[in-house]
Amino acid sequence: METLASSTYDIRQFGAVNDGRTVNTAAISEAIKRCAENGGGTVYVPAGRFLTGAVILKSNVNLHLEAGAVLSFSTDVNEYPVVQSRWEGVKREVYASCIYAEDSENISVTGHGTLDGNGQFWWDLFRNKQNQYPRPKLVSFDTCKHVLISGVKMVNSPSWTVNPILCEDVTIHNIAIENPADSPNTDGIDPESCRNVRISDCHIDVGDDCIAIKSGTEDTARRVPCENITITNCTMIHGHGGVVLGSEMSGDIRNVTVSNCVFEGTDRGIRLKSRRGRGGVIEDIRVNNIVMKGVICPFIANLYYFCGPRGKDKYVYDKNPYPVTEETPAFRRIHFSNITAREVSAAAGFLYGLAEMYVEDITFDHISVAMAEDAEPGMPAMMAELEPMKQRGFFCCNVTDISFNRVTISNHEGPAFYIENGKGIELAGCRSKQPRTAEESIAVFKNVTSLHQI
Repeated sequence: METLASSTYDIRQFGAVNDGRTVNTAAISEAIKRCAENGGGTVYVPAGRFLTGAVILKSNVNLHLEAGAVLSFSTDVNEYPVVQSRWEGVKREVYASCIYAEDSENISVTGHGTLDGNGQFWWDLFRNKQNQYPRPKLVSFDTCKHVLISGVKMVNSPSWTVNPILCEDVTIHNIAIENPADSPNTDGIDPESCRNVRISDCHIDVGDDCIAIKSGTEDTARRVPCENITITNCTMIHGHGGVVLGSEMSGDIRNVTVSNCVFEGTDRGIRLKSRRGRGGVIEDIRVNNIVMKGVICPFIANLYYFCGPRGKDKYVYDKNPYPVTEETPAFRRIHFSNITAREVSAAAGFLYGLAEMYVEDITFDHISVAMAEDAEPGMPAMMAELEPMKQRGFFCCNVTDISFNRVTISNHEGPAFYIENGKGIELAGCRSKQPRTAEESIAVFKNVTSLHQI
């Protein structure tokens, strides 16, 4: 065996065997322990397939996977200790993630190897309602600082793939995530109540949201915002949303930029979702230079989202105004520019604010949306009393200070823009191309005040 630098700890030196059958949990744990005790360094995983249970990292430890290395995670539930961490926004007992750390700093997962979560076992447990605790995530760090995830490939995650929680200074760079399209709740990257997060140059192909930004629900005891998030140069395939904000956003989501990304077949494109009872604000979001293809709806801002606990209550679905309280969520200052969407099936965009809290200050600048020729009816958003749509333009209800500048809608049915209950609406240089139905105007307005068209 080659001699390695003293700060590098080869897991084989601690008894790890790369035959894909020997359980190496104890050997990897000992390598991490020794590394941390000696002040930090690299825990090295050489080429080969190493079977293991949960890997618990410690401060100042870099877990490095050589090209050809595979950490194959066990399907023995006893290999995953039960820890206190968030699950869908609420702190509770869960199985530790395949790679996990808490209250640590200067931790990283790097290299050109693969993390294989062997998710089929966990997906079957979930579908059969046989799991005693919520499934492991593939990588989750809880209350950590200075986190780096770079280079590795991640496949078959038991649930969410990468989920930093209450972390600060997180870099996720050049990773590939592949989970089957039908795998349940296998989100790609979900920063949750984190601050200063950079996601770049990643490829994500998953069974749920590709990237979802979250900050807890109304049942989360500690309300902490998710803020200062940059997402750039990523490709996102399949999934239920390209970049999603919410619906867990009770701690606020703010200061998010998304740029230079490609979405293909992601169901929805940029999706904001919440409902009464959640509280919190999503604000100061900028999305620029995006290409989408084959999505149901490119732009969604839905404040009547009905999935999850209590989502079917009248308080959530009622379209009459309610008093504004700390339980009232808000979306504001959200700006889209230089975006092309092709082969769109349901609607060009769907904005639906609460009767008592309109979606506010939204701009669309240099946007081109073309509807699919063979579109099937689809639901642009998950909310009660909404009928499927097909080849519709922008549908906006309960909105204020909305600006459309040089927005082109092609091959659509009905008006290119339908706006109901709006204030401060501006359309400048907008066009309808090859409409499927003859319309007297490209826009229809109902109960709209302060309208400006150029």
